[in-house]
Amino acid sequence: MSDSSAAFDLVVIGSGPGGYVCAIKAAQLGLKVAVVEKRETYGGTCLNVGCIPSKALLHASEMYAEARHSFATLGIKVSPELDLPTMLVHKDRTVKQNVDGIAFLFKKNRIEGVRGTGRIRAAGEVEVTADGGAKPRVLKTKAICIATGSAVAGIPSVEVAFDGKTVVSSDDAIALEKVPETMIVVGGGVIGVELGSVWSRLGAKVTVVEYLDKVLGPMDGDVSSAFQKLLVKQGVDFRLGAKVTGVAKTDKGASVTFEPVAGGAAETIEADVVLVATGRRAFTDGLGLDEVGVPRDKAGRVEIDAHYKTVVDGIYAIGDVVKGPMLAHKAEDEGIALAEILAGQAGHVNYGVIPSVVYTSPEVASVGATEEELKQAGVAYKAGKFAFTANGRARAMLHTDGFVKFLADAETDRVLGVHILGFGAGDMIAECAVLMEFGGSSEDLARTCHAHPTLSEAVREAAMATFAKPIHS
Repeated sequence: MSDSSAAFDLVVIGSGPGGYVCAIKAAQLGLKVAVVEKRETYGGTCLNVGCIPSKALLHASEMYAEARHSFATLGIKVSPELDLPTMLVHKDRTVKQNVDGIAFLFKKNRIEGVRGTGRIRAAGEVEVTADGGAKPRVLKTKAICIATGSAVAGIPSVEVAFDGKTVVSSDDAIALEKVPETMIVVGGGVIGVELGSVWSRLGAKVTVVEYLDKVLGPMDGDVSSAFQKLLVKQGVDFRLGAKVTGVAKTDKGASVTFEPVAGGAAETIEADVVLVATGRRAFTDGLGLDEVGVPRDKAGRVEIDAHYKTVVDGIYAIGDVVKGPMLAHKAEDEGIALAEILAGQAGHVNYGVIPSVVYTSPEVASVGATEEELKQAGVAYKAGKFAFTANGRARAMLHTDGFVKFLADAETDRVLGVHILGFGAGDMIAECAVLMEFGGSSEDLARTCHAHPTLSEAVREAAMATFAKPIHS
């Protein structure tokens, strides 16, 4: 950061979790910051059409399902009636509260928000073009952070005509005006199973078509297998090992044509709505990267060094536009690390301890290596498992599905990975991440007192099962 004539120390392009966190942290460290955002509201995909609205619908649909199926067992007699418009209002209200919160934090930290589409003219210059034909504004800055996130990827080699109603992306699937009788979800990853489970609980007959022979591809095999069985019990159908070759609108809705990856005859199935949830791609188009000499890889991601710097001095990138898992919290950590680096500190992200969560019912949470990865790497390990059926709190809550699984080094007992399938897994994974961040062993966690009765006792029991034996199993 050498240009003393610059108006800003840092200009961030994009206000998603990576961008807004980077901006706030940099401002807290004394830098003068501006954020360029093309949406009307801050927060990027995550707060506007991704993480936040989908979780509002996941929670609401889970409450509806519990009222229908579990309340009577608890001695609560109700006759629930779905009010989808009000559920969508709750979703929209939640989004507004969060995006308004970011605007407040920008004001509190004296961050200038600049509305419009940002383009890098040169190192140290960001041109912002607003809607309405106004003259573009040029922001001069010592450093530029590219945090433009990701966009819907579509299906490789298949043309998909999204219409927002019948053939929809994840952006559209959070705002369907009525519950479809049938839905096909193309893609058995996190986005597909989360949104598919929402509409399944609300009454749709959901079929998931997935290219791989398992759902949640990168997840631990034990978790993936058990998770799929639970979703089948909930009424979701799966067509695995299926390569989609076509998505088309029909008189009654839309159809999906696929063929077995292993070979065989093609099949076409129809539904009222087809949700294409085959992942996301880095959104780096229109930023002027080629013109200023910032290279991208074959996936369109910005190439950076270990300190998030591109080959052009003063231009950095974080979040979904660079390598690594497309997770909001990964982007946030990179944003904090970059802000610290720009302020002369030692920013760092431990990529081996980034948790991943699937917010279905039950949840799936993971941190560190899977058993398959350890086997492939030839690492000697030991495993310990504990089922929630043996946990007193889980029984009391009627949430006994799933288990906790620990993987630890066979010689040192250092924890290498933890995988949880169960109610509240996304919260319980946190203590495992802390344990791994400090190089802890399964014995360290097992000898740490946990409150009783809690679901987290299952985490402790799984740790006990890894270095010795569990008490309640």
